[in-house]
Amino acid sequence: MEQSTFFESRTPRPLAARLRPRDLDEFVGQQHLLGEGKVLRRLIESDAVSSMIFWGPPGVGKTTLAHIIAVRTKAEFVDFSAVTSGIKEIRTVMQRAEDNRRFGQKTIVFVDEIHRFNKAQQDAFLPYVEKGSIILIGATTENPSFEVNGALLSRCKVFVLQALQTEDILQLLKRALSDPRGFGGQHIEIAPDLLQMLAAFANGDARTALSTLEMVVLNGNEENGVTTVTKETLEQCISKKSLLYDKNGEEHYNLISALHKSMRNSDPDAAVYWLARMLEAGEDPLYVARRVVRFASEDVGMADSRALEVAVAAYQACHYIGMPECSVHLTHAVVYMSLAPKSNALDVAYMEARQDAASQLAEPVPLVIRNAPTKLMQELEYGKGYQYAHDTEEKLTAMQCLPDSLAGREYYRPTDQGLEGRYKERLEEIKAWKKAHRG
Repeated sequence: MEQSTFFESRTPRPLAARLRPRDLDEFVGQQHLLGEGKVLRRLIESDAVSSMIFWGPPGVGKTTLAHIIAVRTKAEFVDFSAVTSGIKEIRTVMQRAEDNRRFGQKTIVFVDEIHRFNKAQQDAFLPYVEKGSIILIGATTENPSFEVNGALLSRCKVFVLQALQTEDILQLLKRALSDPRGFGGQHIEIAPDLLQMLAAFANGDARTALSTLEMVVLNGNEENGVTTVTKETLEQCISKKSLLYDKNGEEHYNLISALHKSMRNSDPDAAVYWLARMLEAGEDPLYVARRVVRFASEDVGMADSRALEVAVAAYQACHYIGMPECSVHLTHAVVYMSLAPKSNALDVAYMEARQDAASQLAEPVPLVIRNAPTKLMQELEYGKGYQYAHDTEEKLTAMQCLPDSLAGREYYRPTDQGLEGRYKERLEEIKAWKKAHRG
């Protein structure tokens, strides 16, 4: 237990700490968990929490939820830090919890950054969670599937917290300017577009948003009791120029279009620039990664099938570690796509096939390739004449798989780009063989 000092009482707490929500009504975001009637809200309001893990990026309310539970619960609440606590401290608290249990008293143990505990430290909790001596609440920014022992994880419900939306961050910033715990007692002038810029810079992190607001207010121009925050002050505090960007507006689509077309035009320098423009303006890296995955098949395709592997790997890297670390993985993928040989043959093939599929929805599946699991279907000649390609020496048959009305139709027309040239040769060989062996 920490002891406060005389000097602590004179040192103002950071804005983020002063404005920490005191109850669920003040909590912003995570409506999928805390909206009216949602399961986590019901558990907290009824003081019926069970062992659980809060998993999400920094600054989204994991520790705040634990504090709200601490205020509402009738159980003893113990706050642990995985950074400063060792096996000895864990065992001391566990023994106290076991004593409480014998007297009918519940103990909730909150472990912040539980992923920092090693296996031995996590194992120390396990028997007490199993016996019900403690209710364990862990908070982590890392995937608990990889960072929390399987036995312990199986006894905890995992709640996934999401990065806050820009609107959520704006709500917090406006509250900070009006709430007496924040700057409510001061006259602060800051333009709405600057608040929007600050909210976008925070990238879903409430702590970053409030810390930055505190910095810009402290560095604002004070005159006649009014503190004015200018664009220049904000740009200095966030160490970047304002980027013209709106995740929900036209510029959002302009920039992703610029990235896509730069990669298509095999211009890695332009592609990396547009990537940086989006990421530094607060764009969700997973959104960019999804677009790169699409590009890998739409614009590279069979010319270099490894492009899809690189794109999917970059998406997974973004999911695991987030910004700012994942910027290099996206750069890797974007440069690879830019330098890869290009072919849109797959996209063209699907678009043409889709048009035929939409206009000829009633075309029957040829009997020869229908499944025949029942005697009736066999009597109706489902599957009659089917040829199993693996039974032939060439691993090919001349069997027609398209409906009669589309027989001979070609959708996939490979190019000579990259590796697709090899597939083109293979396809031409297959078609020639089938033509020669078709009655």
